[in-house]
Amino acid sequence: WALIIALFGVFGSLFTGGAASASAPGAGSTGVVASAPEQEAGTEVTGILRTKDEAGEDVFVEGVRVEVTDEAGEVVGEATSDAAGEWAVAVPGRGAYSVLLDDSTLPEGVPLRNPDRNPLTVDVNDGDSRPVLFPLGEAQASTNNDIEAVQLFVDGIKLGLIIAMCSIGLSLIYGTTGLTNFAHGEMVTLGAMLAYLFHVTGVFGVTTSLIVAGILAFVVCGAAGALFNQGVWAPLRRRGASLISMLVVSIGFSILFRYMYLFQFGGRARFYNDYRIQERIDFGWFSLAPKDIFIIGFSTLVLILIGLALQRTRAGKAMRAVADNRDLAESSGIDVE
Repeated sequence: WALIIALFGVFGSLFTGGAASASAPGAGSTGVVASAPEQEAGTEVTGILRTKDEAGEDVFVEGVRVEVTDEAGEVVGEATSDAAGEWAVAVPGRGAYSVLLDDSTLPEGVPLRNPDRNPLTVDVNDGDSRPVLFPLGEAQASTNNDIEAVQLFVDGIKLGLIIAMCSIGLSLIYGTTGLTNFAHGEMVTLGAMLAYLFHVTGVFGVTTSLIVAGILAFVVCGAAGALFNQGVWAPLRRRGASLISMLVVSIGFSILFRYMYLFQFGGRARFYNDYRIQERIDFGWFSLAPKDIFIIGFSTLVLILIGLALQRTRAGKAMRAVADNRDLAESSGIDVE
């Protein structure tokens, strides 16, 4: 229990450090300091305004005014798009901001595609350059239901592969121990939040690219999972705790972790800085952003490698033996732990 308390203290300090500039939770605050803070370097809301011409080529829209207001309704800045369609508004710091595009300044024949989504509300972190997308021009409606079905099918494959990666750990834990770990989802969430800390908040004194942050989160979560097993599940197994008792313990940890995350990060969605807005690649019947192509390819590779590891490696065969018959595997000399 001392180990578990120490782990909570470490992660709590990291999360608190990541939200150090936010005001106290539970007081109706949204992370904006009441007094006017010094502007964090590079904290801004940005965007690129562009549409398509008849030939399908990009056309950048110049001279469009964009206004940014804070949660109190006070204007913090405004900007006008340049010849490259780019605009940027510096904001005081962390918080939720409302971004309004003045559609009266749009050129004739270039409407705002989603007028009901103007203004847009975005969350900005200290030192963050938050891109905002306002689609312009008439949307090309598809009259082919087959093409729409293919696009939804491909998007479903991407989401399914992400869920499949998350479910691998749950399946391996259940197969080798018989335990349905209700805290598994919170452990997956821990990885996403650690990557956010490494990548966005600079809680460790430096921010990294999303790829490096993902690798660091992978290593830290692996160590956290091992410590969690040694500090919680292994002692329960040695004491002969029933699976029902361990299941209840996992539910308790699930609730604990979930509210720790909500207390430190709040309930609003947060975004990584890298790869937010990308041009989708048209494949005829469907289109995908480069990041979606990477997600599908990487997820497929992970699933294949884990399948091969379970079939071909010594450790994989041992795990399958333990899942099949724990007592027989232990009598054969396999370390069932």
